[in-house]
Amino acid sequence: MNYLAHIYLSGKNEDIRIGNFIADFIYGSRYQNYSTNIQKGILLHRAIDTYTDAHPIFRQSKKRLFSEFKHYSDVIVDMFYDHFLAKNFDNYSSEDLTHFATSFYNSLDKRRKELPKKVNQILPVMKQYNWLVSYKNTDDLRDILNQMNHKTKFKTQLDDSVDLLIEHYDSFENEFTQFFREIQNEQPKMLKSLEK
Repeated sequence: MNYLAHIYLSGKNEDIRIGNFIADFIYGSRYQNYSTNIQKGILLHRAIDTYTDAHPIFRQSKKRLFSEFKHYSDVIVDMFYDHFLAKNFDNYSSEDLTHFATSFYNSLDKRRKELPKKVNQILPVMKQYNWLVSYKNTDDLRDILNQMNHKTKFKTQLDDSVDLLIEHYDSFENEFTQFFREIQNEQPKMLKSLEK
């Protein structure tokens, strides 16, 4: 799952949302330096990643990309799934996607002092290109993946994966829909397991 799905699966609590969002930048036990609900968000993020990586539907989506994109196929499927969530956001939330995204960006802005340095570095770009909303358009998704190319160790053109998304669009969308239904059902159990 990528940013949009992680934030959405955090529920309404602002601290849990922020914790879930910053989790990739918090290593090991350093999450314990944060408030209780931010800790929950970080641990929820880890639980979502563990569940996702082991799920047969996610693996099926990844398999379609693996021969060309190898270990980057995980990241690409995360992005594809955010695309389908953004595109169909009205099916999952009574809140408009643009309002949802703006509200989250505002939460981050007012809590900048609590955010890891790397999060503060990506936040202006994230807002400028409105990543959370842009995911729903395949051309914008291609642009975001293109921006990520320079971060890869090898000369992998991540944006070329959008051609495979378009070619197998219905299959990817059906897999997302099934998977997301299941992870939504699992999310309350994940949160409950974090209660101390």
